[in-house]
Amino acid sequence: MYKEEDFLQLSGIQHFAFCRRQWALAYIELQWQENVRTVEGKLMHLKAHDASAVEKRGDCIISRAMPIQSRELGISGECDIVEFHRSDEGISLTGRSGLYQVVPVEYKRGRPKVTDVDTLQLTAQVLCLEEMLCCQIPWGYLYYGETRRRTKVEISKELRDKVKAMFLEMHEYYSRRHTPRVKWTKSCNACSLRDVCLPVLGKKKSAKAYMERTLAAKEEGES
Repeated sequence: MYKEEDFLQLSGIQHFAFCRRQWALAYIELQWQENVRTVEGKLMHLKAHDASAVEKRGDCIISRAMPIQSRELGISGECDIVEFHRSDEGISLTGRSGLYQVVPVEYKRGRPKVTDVDTLQLTAQVLCLEEMLCCQIPWGYLYYGETRRRTKVEISKELRDKVKAMFLEMHEYYSRRHTPRVKWTKSCNACSLRDVCLPVLGKKKSAKAYMERTLAAKEEGES
């Protein structure tokens, strides 16, 4: 069990899964720069994060900007939306009659991704809610602003194990204040920290090509 002063930000797992160096620059070195993608994402979350209102739609209670944490994983954060659906196999809620199934909904800009970075963040939210509310949450949803549709995500054992392993690695990096070296990929072009990270310095250069250019330049100079 982690102490609260050692908690990491839950949202960091998305950055960590995308690029460990990006996560370290933002969460260890506290360097951050905005781009169009990050600004659009913030605007979408502001619409979802109206913590002053608890909405009820039929048999569903909707809570916004719900604070969550896990002492087992050593993380804390917020859920964009948590829906409580009346169900015979759910949990009881203070001041409410009946039982309710807990369903988190994470808002994202754009459209569904090829990678699992969004799914990992949603899974981390599920693990926090299960620990806090002493319940089982078999699925959650990712809502994408571009498609304006929800994607249902089954929270499998494989996802749970992957999230737990990632947070262990993140805690190890953070305790050592370790920032991984540059490793250039095509994804670097879309990163808001590109100018801080300077990924082009991590591109591998061929020693053979360098020698050939050097020799060619020398021969040209001698001629």
